[in-house]
Amino acid sequence: MQHTKLQKKNDRQQVLAGEKYEALQQFIDQLEEKEGALIHVLHKGQEIFGYLPRDVQLYIARALGLSGAKVYGVVSFYNYFTDKPRGEKLINICTGTACFVKGANLLMEELEEKLKIKAGGTTEDGKYTLNAVRCVGACGLAPVVMVDDKVYGRVKPGELEEILNQH
Repeated sequence: MQHTKLQKKNDRQQVLAGEKYEALQQFIDQLEEKEGALIHVLHKGQEIFGYLPRDVQLYIARALGLSGAKVYGVVSFYNYFTDKPRGEKLINICTGTACFVKGANLLMEELEEKLKIKAGGTTEDGKYTLNAVRCVGACGLAPVVMVDDKVYGRVKPGELEEILNQH
């Protein structure tokens, strides 16, 4: 009985994965020009799969006629992309010079304690992933916290709870 449940779960996961690859291939097929489309395709792949595991990177590489190393290089270079599963909400704390000087380290410590994870980790419930990022390009708003694509500037310790409650 247990084996049957496990098999059904695995079959369902394979069907879902197949549908995701199909959606990615449809996206690639509709591109007028595949050369130079890597970043665009990676964004779509991450949107579909939630992250870019090695098999998805290799699929994209083959579809665009690129090496797996080139695709991995781009995925690992840009902070937006991830090759590991992440939480429903992505929290980025800027650790660049301006943000660090204005107390980003205190914000990181507060969130690590509150969420019970370290930078780079995901909460047990899968709700949040916490990242330290080198720069978000908003130095005038230092320190900066981003939740998904929403930017919060001049954040002070104690304000993070309110920010998280908005998400």
